[in-house]
Amino acid sequence: MRVLVTGHQGYLGTVMVPVLRAAGHEVVGLDSGFFAECVLGQAPEDPPGLAVDLRDVTVEQLAGFDVVIHLAALSNDPLGALAPQITYDINHHASVRLARLAKAAGVRRFLYASTCSVYGAAGDGLVTEDAPLRPLTPYAVSKVRVEDDVAAIADSGFSPVFLRNATAFGFSPRLRADIVLNNLVGYAVLTGEVKVLSDGTPWRPLVHAHDIAQAFATCLTAPTAAIHCRAYNVGAETNNRTVAEIARAVVDVVPGSKLVITGESGGDPRSYRVDFSAARRELGFEAQWRIPDGAAELYTEYLTRGLTTDGFFATFTRLAQLKALKAAGVLDDELRRITIGARDE
Repeated sequence: MRVLVTGHQGYLGTVMVPVLRAAGHEVVGLDSGFFAECVLGQAPEDPPGLAVDLRDVTVEQLAGFDVVIHLAALSNDPLGALAPQITYDINHHASVRLARLAKAAGVRRFLYASTCSVYGAAGDGLVTEDAPLRPLTPYAVSKVRVEDDVAAIADSGFSPVFLRNATAFGFSPRLRADIVLNNLVGYAVLTGEVKVLSDGTPWRPLVHAHDIAQAFATCLTAPTAAIHCRAYNVGAETNNRTVAEIARAVVDVVPGSKLVITGESGGDPRSYRVDFSAARRELGFEAQWRIPDGAAELYTEYLTRGLTTDGFFATFTRLAQLKALKAAGVLDDELRRITIGARDE
């Protein structure tokens, strides 16, 4: 299949593209390049791509693709809280516009990276895809709105699929240090402390970046009748853990580290445990990576590739990186790249 991956130069896209290529697909990327240089270690080999702001995509750029995999987004709750309107403009409005253009261009399948955070404050019971959606942040609200609006344009020639990913973890050459397991391991490596700012009680479902890539690859070739306008939770029940439990897994991996739960940020209303059985039952997909294995992988990669304090707190933290690009005059107040221009590589 000929596949367009938006956000191919991001944390997940950098892991996903090689998986899709290995499966025999022709992959083209589309990315505005905000995080293209946020590389730890050796730079990855990117596919041919278009340097285009998501808000400026044209129908002509989508012509000839069998599938669009839409990963590109402002993926950070603190960023969403700081600039909610820009989050809605990019994550909601531009995403729905992309889906409509894809349909007009003849794209038959649209795989959308949603999130388990749409369940919000769901309590201690396992939530399935049919559970009430209670998004608590602009980021999560934008995901719910995209699911609703894109589902409304589905028809016999255009099949959207909504993959509700658990919180990602694991190494990517384009690292993110502002997601929970990646953050806790990095902090432990650099400071000797596994530092939890909340009280540690909220539940979080986690999933490795490579498992997310495999889930999307599965949906690329699944029968249309199985996936048409469906939502699937992506993760594994064994990775439903409290933040404190996740932190203890890091202590077990990083020699000499100690657990510090400060509670300084207070309680976190976002707490949810997720049922992932639908993807196993209907797609034959099962996540393979477990939290201790991911913590061990991150520990090894951080040491081998030379993670630094500056990189951890700036380059690999989404909000800090965007602020730096604005300060350098690369981005304007609407987070548009001032010098951007479409290119074919």
